[in-house]
Amino acid sequence: MIVRTMAARWGAPLQRRLRPAGMAPSYLIVGTKRGGSTSVADWVNQHPEVAPCRAAKGTHYFDVNFARGWDWYLSKFEPASTEWRTTGEASPYYMFHPLAAERIGQALPEVRIIVSLREPVARAWSHHQYETQKGHEDRPFEEAVELEESRLAGEEDRMRRDPSYESYSHRHHSYLSRGRYAEQLERLYEHVQPEQVLVVRTENMFSDPARELARIWKHLGVRDVPLPELSHLKATNAPPAIGHALRERLTDYYRPWNERLAALPGVGFTWDDVN
Repeated sequence: MIVRTMAARWGAPLQRRLRPAGMAPSYLIVGTKRGGSTSVADWVNQHPEVAPCRAAKGTHYFDVNFARGWDWYLSKFEPASTEWRTTGEASPYYMFHPLAAERIGQALPEVRIIVSLREPVARAWSHHQYETQKGHEDRPFEEAVELEESRLAGEEDRMRRDPSYESYSHRHHSYLSRGRYAEQLERLYEHVQPEQVLVVRTENMFSDPARELARIWKHLGVRDVPLPELSHLKATNAPPAIGHALRERLTDYYRPWNERLAALPGVGFTWDDVN
């Protein structure tokens, strides 16, 4: 009775304090942006043994909300229950943020990680379209690509020096940089073991989602169950809106990065069949 009276008086803040602490996540979907991470998160949340994150897709704790603290983070997850086997969240910025991998490794040393990677030229174009629609970009794609180096100059170093600093361009204008998957995965492997990371090719999720889901269930340690409805991804080849000359230039730019990626543990693929 006292608790109900206090809750009625103080409202939501007290209710949050009285809420049981949530489970620490045992999986994270860390990227890449415009690479199918939303679809993966939706699919995983449909599994009957997975407790969905209370913050919908994810919390952004390990990138822009880290200062909110561990208790705030745990409040975004359901308390332990015999109904749930695992819980987690998704943020495609975790893979690209320069401090996120280290934070994840320290806070969740045994976490299982899922990375979905899309052909980088198509990903860059899709990213630009997304930021334009959201009002974060007002330059056409080719010009935005040319501006990227100057926009991002010194931003990552500043983020490392000042963990409270949020870089607008690093988050919203990193069209080419986010497609250099090898350097991001290498940084992740510095803080978690490669066997903790499942790398999924986005195009394979599009062509055979059931097969990729079976790999995801095994990686998360949950039962292999079919999902009644799978939201299908859109085709991932580079769209006609990218001119032939620019597409060739970007394909050449990414070729050494893709080869370096393919040589990393748990990868073994490129996009030679897409371009």
